[in-house]
Amino acid sequence: MYINFFKPFIDKIIALLLLSLLIPVFLMIIIILYFSSIDTPFFCHQRPGLSGKPFFLLKFKTMNEKRDEKGILLPNVERITRVGSFLRKSSLDEIPQLINVLKGDLSLVGPRPLEMRYLPYYTTVQNKRHSVKPGISGWAQINGRNSVTWEEKFSRDVWYVDHISFSLDLKILFHTFLKVVKREGINSDIQNTVVPLDVYLKTINNKDSLVSCQ
Repeated sequence: MYINFFKPFIDKIIALLLLSLLIPVFLMIIIILYFSSIDTPFFCHQRPGLSGKPFFLLKFKTMNEKRDEKGILLPNVERITRVGSFLRKSSLDEIPQLINVLKGDLSLVGPRPLEMRYLPYYTTVQNKRHSVKPGISGWAQINGRNSVTWEEKFSRDVWYVDHISFSLDLKILFHTFLKVVKREGINSDIQNTVVPLDVYLKTINNKDSLVSCQ
């Protein structure tokens, strides 16, 4: 009952309330990004949602499109703009995801939606993370976020799926708020972003142990 009815209802009520309160901030960020070096204020990327069904995730854009002489995008750390760095540190880049919540693509709490190209790499157990809607924040995000391995993140995602409840969601939202205020576990402009899953798996030579979820 909670997962199928109350959770989506609560998500949309809170998302609508937050968007209403954040409209001035939302518009100000759009204007700042529009007049900065970034070509568009929004980052839109396809991600797997419930049952792996793709949807387009919205965020404020924090990186430019600078490329090297061969036309290859520069490393993430070299493309994060000054405005983008501030948005990441303050987590303001996540605000547009409230629109995804209103559309029903996201929940406020759930496993973070990763890239579509990662789908073949999940084990059968890890793929349970797609049995619920992905979220803006989740159990893995308040328990290590970028400081733990991919395996640990997936383990925490699966734990959340197995223990999902109203009280657990409240706990995650509360600790997410604290981490945002304290700016804990957030990539800065002098840090590179998390190593992609496929690159990580190649690094640890773990390909032979993978079970396709497709």
